[in-house]
Amino acid sequence: MLLKISGEAFAGDRSGVDINTTQAMAEEIAEVRRAGVSIAIVVGGGNIWRGKVHEEAGMDRATADYMGMLATVINALALQDALERMGVPSRVQTAIAMHQIAEPYIRRRAIRHLEKGRVVIFAAGTGNPYFTTDTTAALRAVEVNAEAILKATKVDGIYTADPKKDPLATRFERLDYMEVLQRGLEVMDSTSMALCMDNALPVIVFDMSVPGNIRRVIWGEAIGTYVGRRDATPVGGGKA
Repeated sequence: MLLKISGEAFAGDRSGVDINTTQAMAEEIAEVRRAGVSIAIVVGGGNIWRGKVHEEAGMDRATADYMGMLATVINALALQDALERMGVPSRVQTAIAMHQIAEPYIRRRAIRHLEKGRVVIFAAGTGNPYFTTDTTAALRAVEVNAEAILKATKVDGIYTADPKKDPLATRFERLDYMEVLQRGLEVMDSTSMALCMDNALPVIVFDMSVPGNIRRVIWGEAIGTYVGRRDATPVGGGKA
């Protein structure tokens, strides 16, 4: 499985990286890994830097995006530290070379780490500006042959509208890729969703703030929203 964690998830109720929140995430990831599920992770960096916001303030877009990529490396290292303090071997691979602190992204090496039971954390996005970490998640998931993308958010799925603003908003249990694109639902950007659709890669959107939800979604419990082909069998059921 490929787990996509937003930068905001690292902040908890603060800004930056909250150690206790990061530790709690690591505990859930460790539980699933010890149960035999291979896990790769893509992290965002919005808790530290948002390129889009700074671009709107007048900064060069490419520069702002590169700074956002560096922010994801900070989160990746924090998560790696938390995992390894729990005895879970992990590797951080970055799309921008920084040999002193992480491995460069090499597909075959990433797959080998997963085969050896290590958690692989992908940082620095795709290494290119103008691409989101959602696109990174879709790309890396396809490259390492993941069964699904688990998109961890602060909301328990995809809604017809923002549930915080619209009390009548209802949650979708299942959606087709084209429905997401045609409705303009803010799940992942269109580039990443199209990549998932082209490769029949399911996306499960769920609330990571609820303890145990990573395990529940992998074991096939009906939580969150499943995005995939209408005729496909949802991923889960306790299989790695």
